Amino acid sequence: MDPVDAGLLVLRLAVGLTFAAHGAQKAFGWWEGPGWDRWRGAMVGMGFRPPSLFAVLSVGAELVGGVCLALGLLTPLAAAILVAQSVVIILIVHAPKGFWNRNQGMEYPLALGLAAVALELTGPGGLSLDAAAGFALSPAVRVILLLAGIAGGLLTVALAETSERPAASR
Repeated sequence: MDPVDAGLLVLRLAVGLTFAAHGAQKAFGWWEGPGWDRWRGAMVGMGFRPPSLFAVLSVGAELVGGVCLALGLLTPLAAAILVAQSVVIILIVHAPKGFWNRNQGMEYPLALGLAAVALELTGPGGLSLDAAAGFALSPAVRVILLLAGIAGGLLTVALAETSERPAASR
């Protein structure tokens, strides 16, 4: 077994399943998560309109994107979606609280987001469904998808910031 492929598998599993678990918390309330109704309410508090659409997008990004990343299935697309989600999470929720995780800062989501960036740039490795299916994109296309993910996240943040937020969530 190639150690690089094994390392990429471990990274994909750790990052992908962590994102998927966060999505499951939001969707189903698993592991003391908010569940759908509370997550939709949180989207209102963060200034996202319509909140149901943005709740579905965020849950889908984490749950579906995370599972795909873990499996190495459509990895460049999954990683780009998770990068976009990371940009939103970091800028809307965590950056205002500083860097350190102990203060709910951006340390943890930044690490997950940068791991998704690394997987976008490297690809999933040989121990993936993409490799088994012969699915691969050129490095240039992967960079374009990465930039699209960053731009999509920034656009989403801009949409939230232009919406009126309740004073308590600012």
